[in-house]
Amino acid sequence: MPPRSEATDLLQAWSNGDQSAFDKLVPLVYRELRVLAKQYMRRERADHPLQATALVNEAYIRLIDVNRIQWQNRSHFLAVAAQTMRRILVEFGRQRNRQKRGGDAVRVTIEDAHDLAEKRGADVIALSDALSALATFDARMSQVVELRFFGGLSVQETADVLKVSPETVMREWKTAKAWLLRELSHPAAH
Repeated sequence: MPPRSEATDLLQAWSNGDQSAFDKLVPLVYRELRVLAKQYMRRERADHPLQATALVNEAYIRLIDVNRIQWQNRSHFLAVAAQTMRRILVEFGRQRNRQKRGGDAVRVTIEDAHDLAEKRGADVIALSDALSALATFDARMSQVVELRFFGGLSVQETADVLKVSPETVMREWKTAKAWLLRELSHPAAH
């Protein structure tokens, strides 16, 4: 893995139209996306039909098609990649939920449903919806969660992307986690 400054230099050169920088960046970008995809897929159910490689490929295609974004640095790239992967998983989940009855749907009794829900934890769609709700009254707090949870960025990297202090990131991270926990624990209340 090249040093972070090399990745940043390549991203910025590519933003400025240097095609050779893009050619050097491709292997680095793919590895970074693979790390993010593995983090995402660890949070999914074990039998999820989408594999990390497919998630990487879809995100890679979407990121390549981004129109002349001015990449600031590696952290900025990871933030955009995290948003892209979250959107892919949410789209996949929503598409899957739209399917008619039957198929590979698991049938459970009403008594089993409560136990099943507790075991599954927060699913990506519910978390995405909660993040959207959080963004309506505090967009930066929502971004902190997206960068830290989905993007895997450190406190310092998140602070750099958002141009705030690490202390602000930590304060908003703690507040957002508490708010999201409450939202995801009582989804029917909304």
